[in-house]
Amino acid sequence: MLRRPLESAQYAATSYQRVLAAHGFIPSMSRTGNCWDNACVESFFGTLKRELVYHRRYGTREEATQDIFEYIEVFYNRTRRHSTLGYDSPAEFEARAAVA
Repeated sequence: MLRRPLESAQYAATSYQRVLAAHGFIPSMSRTGNCWDNACVESFFGTLKRELVYHRRYGTREEATQDIFEYIEVFYNRTRRHSTLGYDSPAEFEARAAVA
């Protein structure tokens, strides 16, 4: 069953904001139409879909979970080069930063 994404107004609702505050969460929200808050996450999910998910057919949720975990932990973080990190993988970038 496909579900429509929640409208952004629900995230701004007083009751939702109270639940966040009660649990110590600080929401990150900008003005309507300002996409920069989620740009990195949106880019990651687009990459995940283009490089992996759209090329697979999963028989079970567990199969999809395992495949996506391996993509992120084995390939994306350790091997895949990122232009924003000077074309290092995240693991290489962190190792270099730890030495500096």
